[in-house]
Amino acid sequence: SLSSRHCPWKMNQLPPKSAVASLVSESTSSRGEALDNLSMDSFWLEVENIKQSTEAEQEECSLADVKTQEEGEAEAEWLQDAGLAELLGEPAGDKDNLVLLSTLTRTQAAAVQRRLDTYSRSRRRRNKQPVRDVRDVFAAGGSQDTAAEKEESSPDPLWHNLRTSNTQRKTQDYSCTVRNPGKEELFNMDVAYSEQAAVLLKGSFLSEPRKLKDGNALTKFKIPKGRLGVTRIGDLSAQDMKKIPTLALIELTALCDILGFELKRNKAAKLKTTEKRLFGVPLNTLLENDQKLLPNTKVPLLLQALLSCLEKRGLETEGILRVSGSQTRIKSLEQKLERDFYSGLFRWDDVHQNDVSGLLKRFIRELPAPLLTAEYLPAFAAVQNIPDLKQRLQALNLLILILPESNRNTLKALLEFLSKVVAREKNNKMNLWNVSTVMAPNLFMHKGLPNKIPEGKEKQLAEGAADVVRMMIHYQDLLWTVSSFLVAQVRKLNESNSKRYQFCDKRIKNLLRKIHADKDKVEKNQGEPSKVVKVHASLLLKDSLEVHLNNATRVADVLRQFQKNLCQNGWNIVNTVNLLKCNNSTECTNLLLYEVGGNIGEHCLDPDTYLLDLYHINPHAEWIIKQNPSCPRMF
Repeated sequence: SLSSRHCPWKMNQLPPKSAVASLVSESTSSRGEALDNLSMDSFWLEVENIKQSTEAEQEECSLADVKTQEEGEAEAEWLQDAGLAELLGEPAGDKDNLVLLSTLTRTQAAAVQRRLDTYSRSRRRRNKQPVRDVRDVFAAGGSQDTAAEKEESSPDPLWHNLRTSNTQRKTQDYSCTVRNPGKEELFNMDVAYSEQAAVLLKGSFLSEPRKLKDGNALTKFKIPKGRLGVTRIGDLSAQDMKKIPTLALIELTALCDILGFELKRNKAAKLKTTEKRLFGVPLNTLLENDQKLLPNTKVPLLLQALLSCLEKRGLETEGILRVSGSQTRIKSLEQKLERDFYSGLFRWDDVHQNDVSGLLKRFIRELPAPLLTAEYLPAFAAVQNIPDLKQRLQALNLLILILPESNRNTLKALLEFLSKVVAREKNNKMNLWNVSTVMAPNLFMHKGLPNKIPEGKEKQLAEGAADVVRMMIHYQDLLWTVSSFLVAQVRKLNESNSKRYQFCDKRIKNLLRKIHADKDKVEKNQGEPSKVVKVHASLLLKDSLEVHLNNATRVADVLRQFQKNLCQNGWNIVNTVNLLKCNNSTECTNLLLYEVGGNIGEHCLDPDTYLLDLYHINPHAEWIIKQNPSCPRMF
């Protein structure tokens, strides 16, 4: 977690039944102004429902406690997960993992250095010298000082000058010291979040009252589109997306370091096997089974069926999600689904909507590992402790990028459904806060976590968990965006695979200086006012399209030019019309432009991307027009 004091709940550590009623009655006054009169009753009633439904099964569902880690173990695991196992003296699975260092910002490099120092000190205390001295890579060789001594004695340690050097930069582009609710704010994704936090550190940090407002009053954020547009999750190839979690973990750690929070992660416990095929089955196993029936399935078919049933007949139901169905019927329906779901014999029309919502919540709770993962569930829960809303969203954005693809896709499907529930608030009486308080226990309480709730912290943790769920529902479009600075790091990582930097016997700041010097050389060569390039569309036309680029040429302009050429070349008018329309709307084109190769695997481009700027950044890429995979194919 971001703090070791704040942990999610374990099932058998819920408040006793007698305490639940007391918590319900006290919850509205527990934080006074902080709750803005929004009731937590739904949260505690849901807790009671969960407790009742699991009491009989508690023994068979419990998992082993997590073993306490020794000093240095957490840092070693972090370095392995960050793709830097070679620094531990271990053989790396990827011989190029040290290339990752060439992409780091100063704040990210400082985060890596801190963990290397801690790991190195722990090894020395145990009289086990690491195979590879980390000082050969990062700091002045031979120094045995502690981190605290270094800050006082070293003339120019990286992390000592980090904050002062960053505050000297121009801050008008991304600093934020005043928040006006109801007014739109910019959410900058061009500059690393940790760098932004370092700049703000000596400025006037926003002292925002943690007032829980209705959805309509929540601050609105807009991602400013740079010349390279905005990249959403799904726009990058699987090959490049595999690099994102590693970079996001380093950046999240750097952000927490700057904000003064400790990023701690749970160690995943071993899961017991189950005889079931649907409920209590790991996500990856579910998807493997589903993909045998329907290739390319990204969200479990059972979850899709539950959400589809609720969307068709439950969105207008008053109290949907909040009103509990019959536990006896829900258990019986689970058994019928286990038997009949894959054969297609299960009759959804016969099921009451409140029972379907109960099945949905049960499916989420019964996953052997939490949907938000056992490793990062505490960090999700502890996001509430970050005082600034924008920085809470930055941390959430990084956490979502760290999630395994199956968890991230499943979470997105759930959040999209919850947004639809909130949109029908007038009929179903479920506003954003109601939905959040009901769903928070199902996402944050898990039978496999051994952590205990600190005494007197129940209400604070409950309110914070509900607030995190509300942020994920309300800001999901922003949270499912890949920051421009991460895309730039992926490009640098791909480039560095062919252009090796020398790591040994170099201080990290010297390495970064060389990298930025190389970047400046590239930027000096980006003065071409125009360029002629070829755009390929082999599935549609034999010949490539020649495009004249200038500073104003966008992706949308090229797609329009291509559409015009199709019509002028006499291509079958029916196919042309179908190609340009998606879901009966000319607003949604069935064509997309992809950047392929060079320093990127494959990148679906934002229509507002300025192509001359993109050419300068990746001159060796090919540009290919393809059909939108979310629209029906015409041939």
